Parts: sequence; C-alpha cells; structure tokens
Amino acid sequence: MAIHPIDYRYGTPEMRAVWSEENRFRAIVAVEVALARAEAAHGMIPAEDAETIAVCAPGARPERAKEIEAEINHDMMAIVRAIAEVCGDAGRWIHYGATSNDILDTATALQIRDSLALIEEKLKRLLSVLLDRSEGTKTLVCAGRTHGQIGVPTTYGLRFAIWASEVARHIERLRQMRSRVIVGQLTGAVGTQAALGDAGIDIQATMMEILGIGSVDVSNQIIARDRYAEYFMFLANVATTLDKIGLEIRLMQRSEIGELAEPFGKKQVGSSTMPHKRNPIRSEQVCGLARIVRSAVEPALLNNVLWDERDLTNSAPERVIFPEASVLADHILKVMIEVLEGLEINHEGIRKNLMLLRGVNLAESVMIELTKRGMNRQEAHEVMRTASMQALAGDRDLAQVLGEHPEVTKFISPDELHALLDPEVYIGTAVRQVERVIEKLRPLCS
Repeated sequence: MAIHPIDYRYGTPEMRAVWSEENRFRAIVAVEVALARAEAAHGMIPAEDAETIAVCAPGARPERAKEIEAEINHDMMAIVRAIAEVCGDAGRWIHYGATSNDILDTATALQIRDSLALIEEKLKRLLSVLLDRSEGTKTLVCAGRTHGQIGVPTTYGLRFAIWASEVARHIERLRQMRSRVIVGQLTGAVGTQAALGDAGIDIQATMMEILGIGSVDVSNQIIARDRYAEYFMFLANVATTLDKIGLEIRLMQRSEIGELAEPFGKKQVGSSTMPHKRNPIRSEQVCGLARIVRSAVEPALLNNVLWDERDLTNSAPERVIFPEASVLADHILKVMIEVLEGLEINHEGIRKNLMLLRGVNLAESVMIELTKRGMNRQEAHEVMRTASMQALAGDRDLAQVLGEHPEVTKFISPDELHALLDPEVYIGTAVRQVERVIEKLRPLCS
C-alpha cells in the first residue's frame, strides 16, 4: 500500500525512476561490476572472472537481496551475496577490497548524476518560458510595489527577466557543482585502501573512469557529506526561486488585484462549496512543497558531522531526503513551467492598478524634475510628500493638487506635470535591461 504522496500524487515518472528501489539496486550492481573490472585491469583479480561478473551480475535480483538481509541484517552484504550467487565461481571476487560505502556512495553519485541531468533540462525549459514571457511583456507597464504598497511603475517584462536571471544562475551553479558532487570512492575501511595495496589509488581512478564519474582525492570510510549538502542546498535554492515566483502569481491573482491568473481547465472545480472560485492551486502547491525541499538542508548538513572515520547516523536520513527532495524539486519545476506557459495576463486589471492612485505613485518623477530645475532635493521631497498625502486624503489627482502649490508651478507648468505623471514614460531602462538579459541568457536554453 502506498504511503508517501510521492508514490501516488507528486513527482515525474523519470525522476521517480532515478530514486526507485529498483534503480538503486541496479546502480549498486553497476558499481560492483566497475570495481571488478578495475581490479582486473590492475591485475588484482583474473580478467576472465571480471568478465563473468560483468555478464552475470545484472541477473541479481533485489528480492533475493531482501531475503538475505532478513537473515543477516546487513543491507550491503546482502546485495553482495545476491550478486555472488549469480556469478558462479567468479562471485568470490565480488566486493573484494571494498567497504560498504565505497559501493553505496558511488552508486549515489550515479543517481545524483541522473537527477541533475533531469533538473538541468527542466531549468532550461523554465528559463526559455521566462525569456519568452519577458520578451512579450517588455513594454507592459504595471504598478511596482514595495512593502505591499504601490510604488513607481515597472514592467512585467522586467519581472520575468529578473526571474530568468535567477534561473540562469541556478543552471550555472548546477554545472559548476557537478565535479564536486558527482564523485565516487574506493578507499576501504577507514579510508587507507589497505586491502587494495599500493595500487589502490590507481584502481579507484580506473573504477571511476569506467563509471564516467569523478573520484575523491581523499576520504575516510565515506564520502564527505559537504558534497551532498551542496546538492541539497542547490535543490533548496531552486525551490525557493519557484516559491518566489509562485507567491507573486498568487498575490497578483488576488480578486482585488486581478493582474495574473493561473491556467484554469474548462471543467476544473475551484471549491467544493463556492462554485465561483478560481484558486491558484498550482502555485500554492509549488510554494508548499518548496518548504519540504528546504527542510532537507538541515539533516544534509548534520550528516557531515559523524564520529571519527564514520558512524551510521547519516544513513537513515539520506534514505529519506535523497528521493524526497529530488523528486519534489523536479515536480515543482514541472508544475511551474506549466503555470508560466499557460499564465493569463489581464491588461485591463494591470492598467487599472497602475492608475489607481491617480498619479501619486509618480511623485518621484516630479521630485526629480523639481530638483533638476533648481529646488533643493530634500525640499522637493517634502513638497511632494505633502502633496501626495493631500491627494490621497482627498481622493484627488496629484496633478490637480500640485497645481495649487506655487512652489511647484514656479518650476513646472500644468502640461509638463501631466507628462511627468505619465507612467508609460517613467520606466527608465527597463526595456533595454530586458533585451540585454534575453540576448545574454537565450543561449543557455539550448
């Protein structure tokens, strides 16, 4: 019976497959095969036995390993015996010179490699969608907001470009971290390679070359968990960006704001009791699951703090956080891509909110111009602050209020005031910034 929602509600088939019990077993088998081949290459075991292991080991079954584990209560040794059983006499060499985590941690590297490949593809798709959205809205002026209050204008294109830039940095981080995170080891008990003799370093290098991954420079009985912590912090960082985007969509879909809306199916139901509801449930799911992904960071960091050359306190947490954080991070990436692809933009709602304060949100524009024409900047700030409060209190146009201030009309004519209070022209270099970002980041999508 399924217990965890990953089993029946969340996650893509491809990422669930990476962290499935079956794939974990296959990764361990692949590492044992690479170990045998590396040892044969350096004359430690017969080449024909290594070949037999390569041919026969994939025939081992996780079900048999579980039967053995029930008897001996050691998961790795159970797998070793299950593989040895199908390799005949050559099975005597399975796991030769290795300790459990040489195999387990190296298998984890294979899973991380495949996990990051899937995440990178989705990050590139997300980046592409954000750049497309940015291009399409680069001149769409909207109300900027700080502290939840309307400020000077911005553009939706700039918002999308800022998110795109953040996603691009995640792609860069992913590519930079591969060499640090996707590594295996063959260092034996406590890390000395004593069981491998003088050839230990070379055998380790050959083994990792066979697997196509990096090799630790030095290790004790396990790979240092700062490497894995970086992986989890990366997932948390990605999840937080998605959380950030999802929150903004939710805020802009509020009934009283109404600038954005998630895609909504023709037969989709918003509420079990309020038939009119159209809730941003996908963005809410992203924001909610991001919390779970972030929660993996603390145990990942604590897993690097172990007794002496090793203890087992990292093992149980890793069995949980690797599949959970990886699957959920991948899942919310997919969901956010779908949300942004189908995102509805309400131009009328955007314009309504932009003009809601009747020019008060352009007070800075007038303040800057007053300063240019001779007024002290601090005095100009106070003049505009006072006028803005008057306009808000009386629900009046700021231009009308300013027309009653001689200290303003002394410098600026009524026609000039109306031009200064036009939000369409007070967006600075927003369009150029967007175009620059698109040109810079588009190559990362391929």
